[in-house]
Amino acid sequence: MIRKGIILAGGLGTRLHPLTLATSKQLLPVYDKPLIYYPLTALMLGGIREYLIITAPGEADQFRRLLGDGRKWGIELSYAVQDRPGGIAEAFLIGKDYLAGHPSALVLGDNIFYGTNLRAVLHEAAAQVAGATVFASWVDDPERYGVIEFDATHQPVRIVEKPKAPKSNWAVTGIYFYDGRASDVVRELKPSARGELEITDLNQWYLTRGELQVVRFGRGYAWLDAGTHDSLLEASQFIHVVEKRQGLKIACPEEVAFVQGFIDAEQLLRLAEPMKGTGYGQYLIRQAQQPGT
Repeated sequence: MIRKGIILAGGLGTRLHPLTLATSKQLLPVYDKPLIYYPLTALMLGGIREYLIITAPGEADQFRRLLGDGRKWGIELSYAVQDRPGGIAEAFLIGKDYLAGHPSALVLGDNIFYGTNLRAVLHEAAAQVAGATVFASWVDDPERYGVIEFDATHQPVRIVEKPKAPKSNWAVTGIYFYDGRASDVVRELKPSARGELEITDLNQWYLTRGELQVVRFGRGYAWLDAGTHDSLLEASQFIHVVEKRQGLKIACPEEVAFVQGFIDAEQLLRLAEPMKGTGYGQYLIRQAQQPGT
């Protein structure tokens, strides 16, 4: 069972200027919550309780003010800094000592995942003991992503980063699960033409050895990122519509911690107390008193 996760929340967020001139992209609001709540709760749904949050220089204190050490949610949070953008796979070099050879999950700090069976599929991926698992989503613009090519039997054969002529519409999403070899593999990777350690190269290493499982997000799932002004707005609109329609919140860490058994009803009520004058706080109180409502 994977017990450790990494949330990559570095980068300069230049595509979101001027919004990110004063704060990290992952701390911007997506409807009613900070963006980082969404990838964090995705890994929490997988049962993971220990996390390393990797931030850009000078931004770690902002995350600490928001998240603290995680104990209020029954998890443990540590922090590290990515001095400059060096690629997604660099997270495994930055977190090498933290992981200490243990299996781990990595999620991008600006990715949002939603689906009725999300908890089950993430929990299954976190239960792996060998190899790696990635999730694929059908997109209309695959040339923007790492694209999975399949053979005639629908088995993955290759992953190509931002192909000019994509051979499928299945893009690798920003959540990944690996066995304990990931840091050592990344250490042997060569930087790409843009000078970064590519997560696609790490995934291809496992795929070449027949040790990469590809899980496809089908209908009923949503994969969003919030890396541009338009996508940030669209993500907020999506969360707003679903929450208003259902009366249930998406990516509420207090609720997820309660549902996962990381905290009990009494602890949930204590977390709700300072926010009881808000709709968010009232929601937490309802969940503590009548779970699932």
